[in-house]
Amino acid sequence: MTNEKMLSFVEHLVELRKRLIVVIIAIVIGMGVAWNISDDILTFIEKPLTGKTYLTDLKGEVYQIFKERFPGAYNHFEMDKEPKVKADDRRLNYSAPLEPFFIQCKISLIAGLIIALPIIFYQVWLFVAPGLTRRERHLLVPFVSVATVSFCVGAFFFLSIIWPVIINFSLSYESTGLRSWFNISAYVNFCLRLILIFGLIFEMPIMVLLLSRFGLVTGNFLARHRKYAVLASAIVSAFHADMLTMMVIMIPMYGMYEVSIWVARIFGKKRAVKQAVQE
Repeated sequence: MTNEKMLSFVEHLVELRKRLIVVIIAIVIGMGVAWNISDDILTFIEKPLTGKTYLTDLKGEVYQIFKERFPGAYNHFEMDKEPKVKADDRRLNYSAPLEPFFIQCKISLIAGLIIALPIIFYQVWLFVAPGLTRRERHLLVPFVSVATVSFCVGAFFFLSIIWPVIINFSLSYESTGLRSWFNISAYVNFCLRLILIFGLIFEMPIMVLLLSRFGLVTGNFLARHRKYAVLASAIVSAFHADMLTMMVIMIPMYGMYEVSIWVARIFGKKRAVKQAVQE
């Protein structure tokens, strides 16, 4: 019996190694493809620093409404005053040899990982497929598609909504005697790390879906442990020093937990749900 368990364990390790090799090859190929668009990605990441975002348009609309309804207060606070630091004057800077090259490598690596997501999730599915029923194995295409789209939606949500807020908040401290001087490594590394975090946050419902199909969790179980989810979200987001970044990570993370509860209730294994009701 011990030999059979050992053999099964070794077979799982061999299978895991095979899947990891395929994943690494896919990421390397994706990195090669992403290398050609890495400059465009950097330009997009840099956009909140030097260009217009939805925040600047929203600010202009709010100022215009305030000017029409409260012209006295508008003139008193000089809300039409030009900013002390022009956006065109802001630039990313580097201070070490080959620093831009290594940044290009990091951008290409993360972009290559995103390009390779369908293959990565396909390999994950193949690894867990032996534990699924025949009917559940036919869900391969929906799983790979939804998991890939969820990660991309999380990354796009961060870049289009959250990232401009973070940079705009940082630039609000600029004044005549205080200028922003962003280092390219600190700027890009911070952005790439949050892209991965938000992509993984949006994968939470998919992970819960798998666990619920295996009967390991239920919607009622997750609902009873909401307080621990809030604590876990706070702990994960607390690794970022500033309060703003902590909040913009914590709120979506807990929001995805609430979505996961409904995913488990709707798509969870019926047997596990019935057992939870009986308990």
